[in-house]
Amino acid sequence: MHRPLNKPAAIYSAAQVRALDAFEIGQRGVPGYTLMTRAAEGALKLLRARWPQARRVTVVCGAGNNGGDGYVLARLAQAMDLEVLALAAVPPKKLAGDARRAQQDWLAAGGTAHPFDDAALPGCDVIVDALLGTGFHPPARPETLAVIRAINAAQRPVLALDIPSGVDADSGAVDVEAVRAELTLCFVAFKSGLFLGAGPEHTGVLLLDDLGVVAPAQPGFAPLMCRIDESEIALTLPRRARDIHKGSNGRVLIIGGGDGMPGAVRLAGVAALRSGAGLVTVAGAAGNLVAVTAAEPELIYLPVTADTRIEETLRAANVVAVGPGLGTGEWAQRLWSQLLDLRPPAAVVDADALNLLAREPRQLPAEWIITPHPGEAARLLGSDTRAVQADRLGAVRALRARYGAVTVLKGAGTLVASGPDATDRDAPDLHICDRGNPGMATAGMGDVLTGIIAGLRAQGADAARAARVGVLLHALAGDSAAQAGQRGLIASDVLAELRGWVNP
Repeated sequence: MHRPLNKPAAIYSAAQVRALDAFEIGQRGVPGYTLMTRAAEGALKLLRARWPQARRVTVVCGAGNNGGDGYVLARLAQAMDLEVLALAAVPPKKLAGDARRAQQDWLAAGGTAHPFDDAALPGCDVIVDALLGTGFHPPARPETLAVIRAINAAQRPVLALDIPSGVDADSGAVDVEAVRAELTLCFVAFKSGLFLGAGPEHTGVLLLDDLGVVAPAQPGFAPLMCRIDESEIALTLPRRARDIHKGSNGRVLIIGGGDGMPGAVRLAGVAALRSGAGLVTVAGAAGNLVAVTAAEPELIYLPVTADTRIEETLRAANVVAVGPGLGTGEWAQRLWSQLLDLRPPAAVVDADALNLLAREPRQLPAEWIITPHPGEAARLLGSDTRAVQADRLGAVRALRARYGAVTVLKGAGTLVASGPDATDRDAPDLHICDRGNPGMATAGMGDVLTGIIAGLRAQGADAARAARVGVLLHALAGDSAAQAGQRGLIASDVLAELRGWVNP
């Protein structure tokens, strides 16, 4: 049966996928070996499509069901007259269950399970990584690590079955080294480790074959998180009516830009305009007026001195973004206090405003949005950056629970936590962005994201959707800008690409 390869939104933990396997076998009566055969068939079809000229295939097989998938693939590939070499990274006698049956069927078809030999790898056209599956957790044993290193050293294209060997299926952690695949075909459902940590660095192109398995409508099988899907852009930014005016498109107030810091508020303000907001006011230090308005005359500038009260301006805005270039001194604290006293219904809290929040933690309104990078998240949690990065899912849940606002944890694989209770694994509204690129790791990118989210919020999107779609638009515009090269990419390049993405 033909099953189209796809990239669905749902992402699960490794334990959930094992439970799906068990449900399919135990409750729906599908034999485990049938699922293994489907996996091998799908992988072989993908291999032939991706490398149509390949004639020599080397399959590196481990001890578990991942190795079983490899042995079935070897047998099917040999039946298609490909030259197949199966390398047993563990003695065949250690195999059990369906994996043992797969290896025996390979032998019965005339195949041989050769002991692993790294010298055999460079002579093939494609290597199939069937070494380790979702049950692996770092660190790898020395003999396994040697196999992983040999696969990478062979410098041949690699098709990884389910997950690249050496990658933790839940966290994406890699201890020393993991297989670097050109293509990864995941089975049954996407595992979170393919999107977190070092996982994306090793997967190459990622596709899914669900093997015909459909998750039952039961709480335990609710996805751990979902990918942010492009379809949400059109839902968030529908076609505009002809009689619309700038007030209809929302009023954004950007608070920041302390003395000598005009760039951050300018970037945030332009991003809000480019994402579709009708009117954007920047409230910042008086000395920055010329630097901001000369470069961007479309921005309204409100000079703020030590005695300025901005309550009236706050009330006039549909959404407030606070933090870009704000600083943390007395001037900044006064503005932050005015915002907290008024508690407008919609706000985006970023940069130095997050540092002020970390000094005096408090629950924020549920429709506010906080956008910390890992360092800011660590301060907000009283932790350290390494701990945040080691458990990004746990960190974003903790931030959501502690501060009450929709939470955007920035970084590679930006996470968005919303919903009624982000601490409940069966209920969280948790999303991840799998777009974006390393070129975006440069100054001003966070200010652009803040402006985009504020602009979407001003146009009527609720906090959760504005956060999700803002993150996605930011990443997509960054990817468009990176077509000219990642190195040297700056925040203004992302602004230049944004308009195309907000007009789906």
